[in-house]
Amino acid sequence: MRREMTAWSRAGMRALAAAGLLAIAACDLTDSLLEAKDPDLINPEDVQNAEGALALANGALEFFRDLTAGDESTWLFGGLLADEWSTSSTFVQNDETDQRKVQTNNSIVTGMFRDLGRVRLAADLAIRGLKQYRPDPVRTIADVYFARGFAEMQMAQDFCNGIPLSRIEGNEVIPGVPLPVDSVFRRAIASFDSAIALATATDSATVTIRRGALVSKARAMVGIDQVAQAAALVDSIPLSFAYNHTFAVTSGDNIIWNQAASSRRYSVGDSLEGNSRSDTVRNAIPFFTAQDPRLPVVYTIAANGRDTVKSQDGQTNSRTTTLYGRTTSIAVANGLDARLIVAEARLRAMDFAGMMTILNGLRAAPPKLGEVQPPVMAALPVPTTYDAAINLFFREKAFWTFSRGQRLGDLRRLIRQYGRTEDETFPVGRHFKGGTYGDDVNLPVPQAEENNPNVPATGACINRSA
Repeated sequence: MRREMTAWSRAGMRALAAAGLLAIAACDLTDSLLEAKDPDLINPEDVQNAEGALALANGALEFFRDLTAGDESTWLFGGLLADEWSTSSTFVQNDETDQRKVQTNNSIVTGMFRDLGRVRLAADLAIRGLKQYRPDPVRTIADVYFARGFAEMQMAQDFCNGIPLSRIEGNEVIPGVPLPVDSVFRRAIASFDSAIALATATDSATVTIRRGALVSKARAMVGIDQVAQAAALVDSIPLSFAYNHTFAVTSGDNIIWNQAASSRRYSVGDSLEGNSRSDTVRNAIPFFTAQDPRLPVVYTIAANGRDTVKSQDGQTNSRTTTLYGRTTSIAVANGLDARLIVAEARLRAMDFAGMMTILNGLRAAPPKLGEVQPPVMAALPVPTTYDAAINLFFREKAFWTFSRGQRLGDLRRLIRQYGRTEDETFPVGRHFKGGTYGDDVNLPVPQAEENNPNVPATGACINRSA
């Protein structure tokens, strides 16, 4: 979607958003040669006006873009912990995540958790500034509430029970207490409700924000097992709807393309791993082997037309997808998500025929996915048992939503809501880089959070269960 912008530079937006989070120390400079203002130093009082409030909002929304496909985020790392991606990186942080043995001092996970928290705090500052200095158009405030809710929902989907949600009161950051994922999903729902309540106008930008908040609220409701209510909320949203994040060479790549197809740090996952394809990964969807038209995947072949290109680690054969290019937009929320929520409600109601009407309808008229327009696909038969229906639904959803930050949350829900065990759900077996898969089913709240006085010395995670 297009956002209202001013002449503030992207760097300026980031600096203004950060200004409310960190006090900038002032120096008494007596040398007249040093009295010129540095445009990169933004004091909190500089944003206490209409332009500053809008810049704070744009900064919060830029941070929001980073936590989807604007930066290496849990959309990638969650898929690495699940089965969407396998590691082909030189970084031990990637390897241990793929092996389901994530350490609390994993620096990449630490950065991702901070990015999510940064969206929340930047959104709080922007909302406060907009309400005071720039209340119109109200859709801008709604958009920032949406960003805050999405960050909270992503935290609940990806991290362990015990997520501290800090907040801003006045000029102080109040450290949060560790919360179970159920409570964090409910916080996200409250943020989405605020967005929905404000996004009532009928212009296209406001309608996009409202629908994005409705779909995302429904996803958070699914997270707390309110599937039927979630389906009712989004049943009327058209398949053509999308709230997109966009990318450009001058402002940042689509990171899923950058890290996977360009840097080759992630390879598309499979149920047969290793260059010899001799390591069977139980429970993993064969994203590579399946050759599903929704996810075109190939070995990358060298210019000589014979040799398989190695990944960043110099060892692993590179498996890449053309799903996303360098500047391909990505859907944060869309009508496809809405249809899948309605299909899951049919599943939960034991209406397998109704579920398949929706799923086969998508196969008969496939929406475009990134750079890929899937062809018409054959209809699938109606499953005859509940277990078979569960398997079919989550497999179809996995191909429709590949690397859009949903797969890890779905695997956790299979345990929480569908009664499956970890060993029936997550990758199990020998890992192709040595050893075996561990038992992590979520990302840990990082060790750095132990600086929070509300977090015990044993760590923020109340437990590591799904």
